[in-house]
Amino acid sequence: MNTLILRTVAPFITALMLLFSVFVLLRGHNEPGGGFIGGLIAASALAIYGIAYGVSAVRRAIRFHPMSIAGFGLLVAVVSGVISVFAGVPFMTGLWIYPTLFGVEVPLATVVSFDIGVYLVVVGAITSIALALEERDHD
Repeated sequence: MNTLILRTVAPFITALMLLFSVFVLLRGHNEPGGGFIGGLIAASALAIYGIAYGVSAVRRAIRFHPMSIAGFGLLVAVVSGVISVFAGVPFMTGLWIYPTLFGVEVPLATVVSFDIGVYLVVVGAITSIALALEERDHD
């Protein structure tokens, strides 16, 4: 299904879906959403781009191997949980810090870094599967 209309609209749809996936990721624990759902939306966006332009275009767009992205996400998620052990609380306990950026106090939590790790794991794993299936179909 590589039509002119799809190739024309795919970059806009992909950008919009990636932006929405980050929105869903960041609203995570306060409302429905989080790393898993955001990662699925981002992987779907990359799949649409891959259908329109091919596997090589997606690989160029993401710049890293999808399994490397998944591995880095797993590392971020594990480190987010281990930080609490070093703080003397049980594993995976949420910890907050409140740095001041440009005169505004910004609450940052290990919960957010865990969600980012899950997001990267899902994006990397699902994109890797989708690209492998797409490559197999074209052989």
